[in-house]
Amino acid sequence: MKLYFETSNFPWQPERYHYAAEQMMLTLFPEERPEYPEGPLPGGLSGEQNAAVFTLHRGKKLTSICVLVFRPQGYYNGVSRFPSKELDRPPEEVYHTVQHALKLAFYKAGAALLGTQPPWGALTGVRPVKLPTRSMLAGSTPRQAQRELEKAYFVSPARARLAVDCAQASLEAQRSLAPGQVSLYIGIPFCPSRCVYCSFVSADVGKTLHLVEPYLEGLLREVEETGRVLREAGLTVRSFYMGGGTPTVLSAEQLDRLLARCEACLPLEGCTEYTVEAGRPDTITWEKLQALRDHQIDRISINPQTMAPHVLEAIGRLHTADQLRQAWKLAEEAGFPCINMDLIAGLPKDTLGGFQHSLQEVLAMDPENITVHTLALKKGSRLMEGENGGALPSGDEVAAMLDWSRNTLASRGYVPYYLYRQKYMSGSLENVGWAKPGAESLYNIVMMEELHTVVSLGAGGVSKLIGGGKILRLANPKFPHDYLAGLDKVLAQKQEIAAFFPM
Repeated sequence: MKLYFETSNFPWQPERYHYAAEQMMLTLFPEERPEYPEGPLPGGLSGEQNAAVFTLHRGKKLTSICVLVFRPQGYYNGVSRFPSKELDRPPEEVYHTVQHALKLAFYKAGAALLGTQPPWGALTGVRPVKLPTRSMLAGSTPRQAQRELEKAYFVSPARARLAVDCAQASLEAQRSLAPGQVSLYIGIPFCPSRCVYCSFVSADVGKTLHLVEPYLEGLLREVEETGRVLREAGLTVRSFYMGGGTPTVLSAEQLDRLLARCEACLPLEGCTEYTVEAGRPDTITWEKLQALRDHQIDRISINPQTMAPHVLEAIGRLHTADQLRQAWKLAEEAGFPCINMDLIAGLPKDTLGGFQHSLQEVLAMDPENITVHTLALKKGSRLMEGENGGALPSGDEVAAMLDWSRNTLASRGYVPYYLYRQKYMSGSLENVGWAKPGAESLYNIVMMEELHTVVSLGAGGVSKLIGGGKILRLANPKFPHDYLAGLDKVLAQKQEIAAFFPM
């Protein structure tokens, strides 16, 4: 889609507003990609069928943002207004006012042309829960926060309720946190195979087995240094999360060695939640589960993504539905108090009926947590590289999957407690974590809602230090071999945590 900006009246350079325009374009027309034609606006756009023109007009009392959208079905001019005095405020406030009005005007024009409204309305970005959370912190009731989403942002009632429910969980988590607490993530970037939808920095362990042991040794050094720096800064770990990749590609002995080092070095005295993503059922053994239980791990994930054999094959999973059931039985016998299972709506070759069957099979196992993801076409995944594994369900069919899951899970007593959205997500929908009351994952809420610092260890880890109204990101090298080559720099960078949180 061609995006034209009338430059004369926009505060600063219009390039600052490109991202906001692209976010709304992807929400309304997910198949499009932005183009910015060089030179002045063409004299006439009457023959244009795929463009948007952005203009700003400042009047004495009101300023208007107008977005004229051309599509094959016609054209429409969306308008959003705000008091002109808002343009005299500090620069960052002006930016937020203008970009919000720009997105609303674009939305009005696009929705009018489409003849329908996306479920999340004019909301863009990955964290829609932040708005109702902020509203309720300012004194709004949950109902008032929901109405704001519906009226100001055109969010559907069902999605607005979902966001408010998750905002209430976020507020409850926030009240439970104390100063000086952080969460900690450890990444194991190896998997038995690479799923077609995956863009995470993970390696096929069959091809990189020689790196696993050296990687673990490097990670043990990072655990030691992180523990030293956290104690020096007076920080303690509130929630512990080991993800991947698939952490259970490690042997029982390797898991034992890593977790023992964590217990010896990290300030875990106040930790209330220990999670490990077991993930792939074909990596789970009784010995590994026992190693996890021996080291306080009380939450694990066993993730089918689907229970349909032909869909498992299409996405590159090497396990079967029977292996999933066997892994579940082992985890129950090992005594884990909380087990999570992930499903993905919109996988290649899946259907509404197939997704419903998968969720019913998962519900029959009665896990404490169920996370329902929506397929997102991620840069770097095999899906984005043209390997689609089969036909993808339509956006309408994926929406039906999510609607059915939402109603079914609620009827079974599960409550939504965190959600997020991603670029290029089927139907512009969402990922939602559901839990039995009291089984919510504090780490998931903290990480997604940026409630406090998350320190990340391992390849691809990005620590997010939060405090004093600031956020500082510290990134580790992405790939295991680069992580090992740059380990000295990784360890030295840990000192920035102490500098960010001076005693």
